[in-house]
Amino acid sequence: MDLCSAVQFLENKTILVSGATGFLAKVFVERVLRIQPNIKRLYLLMRAADVNSAHQRLHKEVLGKELFSVLRGILGSNIDSFFHEKVIPVPGDISCENLGIQDITLRKEIWRNTNIVVNCAATTNFDERYDVALAINTMGALNVLNFAKLCPAVKMLLHVSTAYVCGEGTGHIMEEPFCMGESLNGTYKLDIDGQKKLVDEKMKELLVDGRREGIAFAMKELGMERAKFYGWPNTYVFTKAMGEMLVGHFKDNLPTVIIRPTMVTSTFKKPFPGWIEGFKTIDSVLASYGKGKLKCFLASPELVLDVIPADMVANAMIVSMVAHPYQPCDRVIYHIGSSLRNPLKFSSVRDFTTRYFTKNPWINKNGKLVKTGKVTMLSSMPTFLCYMRIRFLLPLKGLYWLDAIFCQHFKRVYMDLDRKVKVAMRLVELYKPYLLFKGIFDDKNLEKLRVAAMEMGLNVDEFGFDPKCIDWEDYFINIHLPGLVRYVMKQ
Repeated sequence: MDLCSAVQFLENKTILVSGATGFLAKVFVERVLRIQPNIKRLYLLMRAADVNSAHQRLHKEVLGKELFSVLRGILGSNIDSFFHEKVIPVPGDISCENLGIQDITLRKEIWRNTNIVVNCAATTNFDERYDVALAINTMGALNVLNFAKLCPAVKMLLHVSTAYVCGEGTGHIMEEPFCMGESLNGTYKLDIDGQKKLVDEKMKELLVDGRREGIAFAMKELGMERAKFYGWPNTYVFTKAMGEMLVGHFKDNLPTVIIRPTMVTSTFKKPFPGWIEGFKTIDSVLASYGKGKLKCFLASPELVLDVIPADMVANAMIVSMVAHPYQPCDRVIYHIGSSLRNPLKFSSVRDFTTRYFTKNPWINKNGKLVKTGKVTMLSSMPTFLCYMRIRFLLPLKGLYWLDAIFCQHFKRVYMDLDRKVKVAMRLVELYKPYLLFKGIFDDKNLEKLRVAAMEMGLNVDEFGFDPKCIDWEDYFINIHLPGLVRYVMKQ
């Protein structure tokens, strides 16, 4: 492993980044631009109708974010010319051949100049439409790989996956690749082409039947059914796993790194602590509690919640880029998480959140302080269902009969409560695999990279990704929760 200076390595390099408007991609782009202003160019692929639309998205959804404020402060009045020279928005779509880049001149320019391809594009909805998830997470990964192989100067492909491609694994989960056609339950061979044909046939069937309004629901149901049939808990991780299979099977001699982050949270240090965008997996639970809407949630107090700050993931991405060019070996996989080296229990997250919102209560839209109390943690699905039955379903049944007796006088109240209960039950079903997750992500490969980086004198403070340095109490109370309130809850 030839690990030169990360700053030196990035000098005069050209990087193509897909999914450039996503949370992690933005943190990665900011890190690269700030640590190496002499990078040659960043091509940022994003969905847009044309170049003008891509430019608008770039400035509104990427460069205009507060995340880039430190870089703006460093460059001052030169910032606009710097962005214009270094950052090129590319309208496209990874679900299409040639990444949907219609401008042939631009496409050839990207092929000719690109040294590194970073695929951050994904749809992360757990119950996404199967046709959409398959096109982006699975076939999109193959399209990015094929595009990278057409770049004569390319040194490597960095593919961003998720640690939860393991499904509902338990014990130590190793950094191991999938074999083509592998299923988690081991009972059926997974035929990816067969899945594409299944989606096409289902779509034709829905269109023939004239059920256009039901297409989205039917495709969501199909995705969940297929995922569970092969042993995965939801469409998202199922299609991401198939994407990994295609990348590994068709990579040929292209040096390839697959990173599998766990739950990515707000920045720990760089460019400043606490920046986050959108609700991540656990954040919707924390925000619901802060707003006084959460009295209980499904989680065992002693189970470990694996979270990792976004800047640590970006650091690991950069260091892995430095370590693996020119190495046409089997694909390297890195788990980037905290459960092995600095485990965080759900009980601690509950306590930190309770303390924070007790001291810093949320102010609702009426200007009133929201009082939060103790949260009941239900450690199993049967316990949760029993609680829901007693607390909500029985009163709902009573309200149903009361509404019938009084000629639908309580219809609006009943329908509102019924809707909320159904939404809650569906969310619990979707989040259950993560709230009751019993696995620990082994990171031997990442530790080897970390040790090699330190031995080669890499600046640990600037490029650190060791979760051992995180004080979880300080991180949640002074960094993550304030960031969640400022950048997400108040938006």
